[in-house]
Amino acid sequence: MYLNWLDKLERKMGRFAIPNLTVYLLAGYVVGFVVMYLMPSLLGWLTLEPAYIVRGQVWRLISWVLIPPTTQPISLVFLVLLYYSLGTALERTWGTFRYNVYIFSGILFTVIAVFILYGVLYLVYGAEAMLSMISLVSTNYITMSIFLAFAAIYPDMEVFLYFILPVKMKWMALIDVVLVIVDMVDLFKLGYWMLALVPLASFINFFIFTWPFWQAKLGIVRHKTDPKVIHFKQAQKQAQETKGYHHKCAVCGITDADDPDMEFRYCSKCN
Repeated sequence: MYLNWLDKLERKMGRFAIPNLTVYLLAGYVVGFVVMYLMPSLLGWLTLEPAYIVRGQVWRLISWVLIPPTTQPISLVFLVLLYYSLGTALERTWGTFRYNVYIFSGILFTVIAVFILYGVLYLVYGAEAMLSMISLVSTNYITMSIFLAFAAIYPDMEVFLYFILPVKMKWMALIDVVLVIVDMVDLFKLGYWMLALVPLASFINFFIFTWPFWQAKLGIVRHKTDPKVIHFKQAQKQAQETKGYHHKCAVCGITDADDPDMEFRYCSKCN
């Protein structure tokens, strides 16, 4: 089964998952916002700069997550309210551990992409050019990956934009994707094509976690055509017809022939 490795990892490390991770992420944005206005000089010590990280400033590997994706107070308020509801809903849907992996993998892929980018710049322009660059990495793509994941799972759910306009999630997600593509095209036009690695890397976790959803949506689930699976389902159907029931509990063994009023449900996670 797809992402079976994640199930195994959860059994081994699930106890280390951080509940309500969205709250900590958004609280970090608020802290970063306060620092940006009260101590703007300190903000330069939080950015993701590989040139300084390799010189010992390792806290930058995490501290850049504190930098909020917006500089406007009103926008920050709406962002916190919106992403608190989206993040907590995703955590309830996937479970705490999987949601943790989703967020931290997005951060990790972004860091890796930035190191690759700086490595290329070092080879092309030298160390001085690296040190003179300002960080262009934003947490905007991390929060956007939360939004896109929620929109993929609940595309027809409506949200009230600025508490006024009802808009379906799938249309808002489509607008975000178009804006990201426009930004990447602008980078290509300016000759900064390598910077396109950053948003692409930030969305790797989105493609990994939502691939089963797209498989089902597009009708390309591989195990449906597996001969072993087909044989098993045929044998199961024949056995059910022989015994005179259609549903059987996998835990206690009761069937709908034993109790016609019994309700049978399927696990939403393992199908």
